[in-house]
Amino acid sequence: MNAEPVFRVIHPLDDVAEQKRSLDNLGHIKMTQSVKTSLILLRSYLILMMLLVGYQFLSLAGLVHFGK
Repeated sequence: MNAEPVFRVIHPLDDVAEQKRSLDNLGHIKMTQSVKTSLILLRSYLILMMLLVGYQFLSLAGLVHFGK
């Protein structure tokens, strides 16, 4: 008789809590120059997009009239 393996699915909330990592033993992560540059470009892009959304909002509200 070949017995099929039985797999039980346990929901994470019903499972035993696992030991979390301690932040005391972790050091700083060293970033390469390309990672730093990418993060600066991403931050600049997000700031620019927020400014454009703010401008569009003010334009739709009729508070800003530029180039009309």
